[in-house]
Amino acid sequence: MKEHLTPLAIELLQQLISIPSFSKEENKTASLIESFFKHYEIETSRKGNNVWSKNKFFDPSKPTLLLNSHHDTVKPNPGYTRDPFSADIEDGKLFGLGSNDAGGALVSLIMTYFYFYGEQNLKYNLVLLASAEEEISGTGGVELVWDELPKIDCAIVGEPTLLDMAIAEKGLMVLDCVAKGKAGHAAREEGVNAIYEALSDIEWFRNYQFPKISPTLGKVKMSVTVIHAGQAHNQVPPECKFTVDCRATDAYSLEEILETVQQNVKCEVTPRSLRLRPSGVDENHPLALSGKKLGLQFYGSPTTSDQALIPVPSVKIGPGDSARSHSANEFIYVQEIENGIETYIALIENLNLHETLAKG
Repeated sequence: MKEHLTPLAIELLQQLISIPSFSKEENKTASLIESFFKHYEIETSRKGNNVWSKNKFFDPSKPTLLLNSHHDTVKPNPGYTRDPFSADIEDGKLFGLGSNDAGGALVSLIMTYFYFYGEQNLKYNLVLLASAEEEISGTGGVELVWDELPKIDCAIVGEPTLLDMAIAEKGLMVLDCVAKGKAGHAAREEGVNAIYEALSDIEWFRNYQFPKISPTLGKVKMSVTVIHAGQAHNQVPPECKFTVDCRATDAYSLEEILETVQQNVKCEVTPRSLRLRPSGVDENHPLALSGKKLGLQFYGSPTTSDQALIPVPSVKIGPGDSARSHSANEFIYVQEIENGIETYIALIENLNLHETLAKG
C-alpha cells in the first residue's frame, strides 16, 4: 500500500496548489480536502475552513494523537517568475505557492492517516486536522475547533523542517509601545520630543538580556521592528509609537517577560496577544523517544506555528525546508514528500503512547 501513497499525495498537493487559499480565504481548499476524504469513504467534520477526521475504530478509552498541518498560504512573493498556482514538476521539484509551506507536510500527514485509518487494533487513536489561518495565527484556525475535537493527548505538527524534529518552539508576543512627549515648535526650546523619550527604551530593548537561557531554544529575543512619529519637520512630536517583536522561550512565561519589560521602560506597553506561547516536549516524551529510535535530529525552532495554539505536548516535523517558505518560486522535492510519508509512518509505528499516557 505504501507505494501508492506518494503518487496520491503529489496529486492532492497539485490540486491544492492550483486553488488560491490565502488565510481567511481557504473555503475552496477545505472543500477539496473534504471531497478527497469522501471519495475514499472517510468521514470528516468541518467548522469554518478547518477539516478533521477520526480513525475508523476510534476508541475513547485509548490515548489520542493529533496529526495537524495547515492549508492556508501567504500571498505570492513579488519576486515570482512562475505562475504561483501552476503546480508544475520539473527536475524532481514540485513548484507552487504553499508547496513547501506546508502543503508537503499536509499531504504527507494525510497519507499517513490513510495508512493507519482502517486498522482495528491501533494502540491509540489518530485525529487528522487540516487547519486554517495558520499563517496569520488567526482565531479561525486551531483555536476555533479545539473544543470540537476528541480529547487530544499529544500532537505532531507538520511544517517544513527537513524532517528534523523540533521538540521546542519559540512563542511570539508583539508589543505596541508609546513614548509620550509634548508638542512644540522645533525652532524654539519648546515641548518634549517623544522620539528622544523613546530612544532610551529602544536602547534597552536592543541590549537587555534575560538571564535564563533555554537548553533547547536559547535566549529570549526582542527586536524593535516598526517606528512612527512626527507630522511636520518644524513640530516637536508629542508621541512616538514603536513595535517590538518578542520571541519567547520556555524559560519564561509571556506574563513574566511582559512584567520585566514594564518594569524597565518608561513608555506605555501593550501586548497584542498572550496566545502564542512557547511549546514543545520533554526529551523523554514518547514522541521524542520515537524520534530518537529513528535517529532524527532534534532542535529548537525559532519560528512560530500552530504548535503555539495546541495546549498539549507536541513536536514539529515535516518534509521541505523552512528556508524556502514564503520565497519566490516556492517548491518542494517530490522525494521529500515520499521521505516525509515514510518518516511519519515510522514515527507512529515506534510510538508507545498507551503505557505512558493512558495511566495519566
